[in-house]
Amino acid sequence: MARVLAALRMVHPAPAIAVVGLSTVLAAILSNEAGAPAFGGRVLLVALGVLGSQIVTGVMNDWADRERDAVTQPSKPIPAGEARPSTALVLAVVGLALQVTASVPLGGLALVLGLLAVGSALAYDLWLSRTVASFVPYLVSFGLLPPWIAAGVGVPLERVVLASLLVGPFAVAAHLANTLKDFEGDAAVRSGNLAQRLGRSWASVLAIALAAGVGIGAGIGLAAAGRLGLPSLLLGAVGLLAIGQGFGSAPRLWAGMLVAAVTWTAAWALATG
Repeated sequence: MARVLAALRMVHPAPAIAVVGLSTVLAAILSNEAGAPAFGGRVLLVALGVLGSQIVTGVMNDWADRERDAVTQPSKPIPAGEARPSTALVLAVVGLALQVTASVPLGGLALVLGLLAVGSALAYDLWLSRTVASFVPYLVSFGLLPPWIAAGVGVPLERVVLASLLVGPFAVAAHLANTLKDFEGDAAVRSGNLAQRLGRSWASVLAIALAAGVGIGAGIGLAAAGRLGLPSLLLGAVGLLAIGQGFGSAPRLWAGMLVAAVTWTAAWALATG
């Protein structure tokens, strides 16, 4: 049981659950709008494909950072001796196999977009996470997520152009919030990620500005289209408040990002469903 729990921890369950859940909601909305079942077979395959990508990304992050974590986060599964580095590699292969197996029936475009997204995430794990370009894989991978989902459920990619333009900057904000949580540890190992280059204060300001800009921009867009009802407006406000309360506290900012992601997805679903 201890090894199973260690394996689950290496997947980074909180962000993985959030990404898979929000991806499933988007897939269900797009499928329903296209006249197909909201939770049909294609939606299930999309969810499994995204889950596979999250397994790969999470375990490879722990594998790549195992020496750094031995210094800054010794309680993580690999430095704590709860899991072997080889276990992470095996899980990565399993995750990639799950992603490919689920994506093949959805067509070549969904398969390629998914592989590009996970390839970008691996570039982060293995290299870019320690550079000033650490935000680029977030921008790329999450920017590719809406078209990957659209291709998976069989709707035109132009249907999600706006979503990609919004998701990418929000993902960069989430990246900054996440690295702010580990600011001291990253500084101790002389990481050169974007938050370290900006400094704690400016990284926090940029994270909040990007996230709030996405939320406000989406709200303005929905209002202009006449689709911003009271429930969506209230959910949008909750997300903005969640982001704002994180100022000055990295853990609260990270939690606020997760809350905003959920509430804004729900607001978008109500407004467009």
